[in-house]
Amino acid sequence: MKSRHLQIIAKKEFTGLFNERTILLAVLLQLFIALFSSFLMVGLTSMYDPSSLSKYSHYRYSIGYAGNSSPLLDHLRDSPDFRVYRMDLSEGVEALRERKLAAVIYVPDTDPAADEPVKITLYTLQNDLQSAIVDVKLKDIFLIYEKDLREIRSGRLNDMPLPVQVPKTRGGGDFYEFVYGLLIPLLVFMPAIIASALVIDLITEEYQHETLETLISTPVTFSEIIWGKVLACELLVPIQAGAWLILLMINGIAIQNAGLILLHVVISSFVLILLGALTALYYRERTAAQFVFSTALVVVILFVLALPANPLNLLTRLAVGSAGMEQWVLLGAAAAVVILLGYLLERYAQRMSGRATNN
Repeated sequence: MKSRHLQIIAKKEFTGLFNERTILLAVLLQLFIALFSSFLMVGLTSMYDPSSLSKYSHYRYSIGYAGNSSPLLDHLRDSPDFRVYRMDLSEGVEALRERKLAAVIYVPDTDPAADEPVKITLYTLQNDLQSAIVDVKLKDIFLIYEKDLREIRSGRLNDMPLPVQVPKTRGGGDFYEFVYGLLIPLLVFMPAIIASALVIDLITEEYQHETLETLISTPVTFSEIIWGKVLACELLVPIQAGAWLILLMINGIAIQNAGLILLHVVISSFVLILLGALTALYYRERTAAQFVFSTALVVVILFVLALPANPLNLLTRLAVGSAGMEQWVLLGAAAAVVILLGYLLERYAQRMSGRATNN
């Protein structure tokens, strides 16, 4: 196998990628995700956790207050998030139904020092995004009022409670879960998935367009043709993944071990690309090869994600700088799989070379 022939095939295929509209659209989609990750974080996070938007809301919501005057009323009036209106409960519920209010709070005539609990009723609109935000903001005020009640009723305690000192954490929250748990693994692994599907197209199109005989008639061997296509797809992965990581860093997202992340992605993508090449050589028809490979890929991904030390989890830990020695074990295992698949691809390509020549 001559390196010069591999370079010629790889250069030809790599240049032809710019004419593939599907590949260009996929690249542009990932570029959009990388450039506007902060904007997408707000939108996607709100889909599964609407209350996360409360930190971005600075609007003063109108709420109704019905019932007995209490320190809770003072806390609500002091809050910059609410405009409080005293009204009857029936009047407040009707205004809430007409969406003139964001919520209605009813406080019973229970003395704060009484023996029975103070049961506060909160009326909000069901399945409403604004209600989720209001609930979060009201929760903070309710917790303050609960603390007041505990102080008022502290004389009933026979034993002093033990104070619990919870250490403060830096960062955290939905932003970091989205970025490090979803966005970074998605962006760096998408090029690998695209490249593995692309190598199937590059190989099967030689059979469908009946250009394989023309290529074999040149000094380039069948194995060199296959490996040249594999090399072109493999080169696409670090270029894309590296670009996404750079764009994320420009977007203000701190990423640790970017080099190691690229190394893991390159090795993992090699596994997928070699599997795609073997599938294409076996079926030699694009639709069948893509269907079988895509189905098998989904099953494999679901199985891998079920493992505690899966690649996505490892990438997340690498990005935050908490990965241990297991990363080298997984990297070594992936490299061993690459060597095995490379050997199988070479043997199978040599076997298919004779058939292609005879045909």
